[in-house]
Amino acid sequence: MNILVLNGSPRKKGNTEIMADAFIKGASEQGHQVEKVNLGHMKIAPCLACEFCFTHNGVCVQKDDMAEILDKVDNADMIVFASPIYWFSISAQLKAAIDRLYARAKKGFNIRYAALLLDSASDGVYRSAVAAYEDTCSYLRWENKGILTVPGMDAKGDMEHSDGVEKAYRLGKSLVSE
Repeated sequence: MNILVLNGSPRKKGNTEIMADAFIKGASEQGHQVEKVNLGHMKIAPCLACEFCFTHNGVCVQKDDMAEILDKVDNADMIVFASPIYWFSISAQLKAAIDRLYARAKKGFNIRYAALLLDSASDGVYRSAVAAYEDTCSYLRWENKGILTVPGMDAKGDMEHSDGVEKAYRLGKSLVSE
């Protein structure tokens, strides 16, 4: 299976990326091809809702880094959204990329599976991010392969000393090859 991990954290080698890398290790050990895209420093403009993509086979009118991501999306069987929680939702970097997936709304997706990896300083802050993810999976008929939430991430690197690494690894490892 081809898996695309979209890391929405702007922090290089931070808790979200550590968690994503643990997931990737587990999935890779199961024989999956996994690619991670760090969105934090990419140029991804908000969707214009112009629907140019609807009449141009999914090509977006905007010329930014999202074109590269959309090519990767087209080749993915599974997508994994990884994000820190900022103000009770995913990061703006990940949200911009998700909104730009609209370019595939008419063309469609090859994606059949999805997973969500979230971390935060506080517990009890995941509800809106999880609800949006679950609604997306339902609407697009993507099978949810798992949701991981890891609270207590107060400082950079806290993930390395938490059970989040093992849980992310096990989630990746749980994906059986088809």
